[in-house]
Amino acid sequence: MDVFEAIHSRQSIGKVKPDPIPRPLIEKILAAGAQAPNHYRVRPWRFVVLTGSALDRLADVMAASLKKRDPNAAPEAVAAARNKALRSPALIAVGVDKPGESKVIEIENVSAASAAVQNMLLAAYALGLAAKWHTGANAADADIKTFLGFAPDQHLIAFIHIGYPLAEPSAPSRPSFDDRTTWME
Repeated sequence: MDVFEAIHSRQSIGKVKPDPIPRPLIEKILAAGAQAPNHYRVRPWRFVVLTGSALDRLADVMAASLKKRDPNAAPEAVAAARNKALRSPALIAVGVDKPGESKVIEIENVSAASAAVQNMLLAAYALGLAAKWHTGANAADADIKTFLGFAPDQHLIAFIHIGYPLAEPSAPSRPSFDDRTTWME
């Protein structure tokens, strides 16, 4: 698959089989992420791979975090919060380092980590896997960040769910770049 085909045909796929993903495939995805461009070669991304019982522990933390944020949360909402961690047999959480040097700008680190996520999504697709990038309230939750080994003030920019697709996806339909582009000569 060439890069343009991958870029134009990749899509988020949330429905996956429960079959485990072999570690060598996950390592290929991580290696692709680590090829992202980044200023000053600081490699600001941090990847946390969760499989097996680690997903159950994350699910428990997500449910407890919702109850902490909303003590009146309905049992169905708490169950849904728990299930968010269990959507796929593998999950990669992506955090971003805070700048450690004055010349490094925080948004550049976030941008580099976002580029790493895109590389990982494309790599998963090229390997025949389904992947979906999630964020939401869980990405800002201090307890979830702590569970994953991140500082509460560290950016958590992605929960990448990875699995084998349940069905072959149809070709995505995306708008053109025309309405988002200004040409200056």
